[in-house]
Amino acid sequence: MAVILQVDFKMEGPFGQEMAEGFAGLAKSINEEEGFLWKIWTENSDAKEAGGIYLFETKEAAQKYLNMHTERLKGFGIDPVNAKIFEVNEELTKINHGPLK
Repeated sequence: MAVILQVDFKMEGPFGQEMAEGFAGLAKSINEEEGFLWKIWTENSDAKEAGGIYLFETKEAAQKYLNMHTERLKGFGIDPVNAKIFEVNEELTKINHGPLK
């Protein structure tokens, strides 16, 4: 069953185009993670927050990625990292055109 991983954290920047350019390599590397399907990058420059919404094939894959990503963010001086994992109700998601793959 697919799961959503929701992550957010405080970050001083960069945001917008500067973020897109600076994190392109990271974005490409995420594609190689086990069980990863997609990510929506989130940012709020006014609140100095960033994060993402991910879809993984399994809860185990999402948790493995979260553990690694939390440690990576701590290495950048970002702590705490807020995260939740949710099971996806695929039947209802399909009704509302949510991407499941």
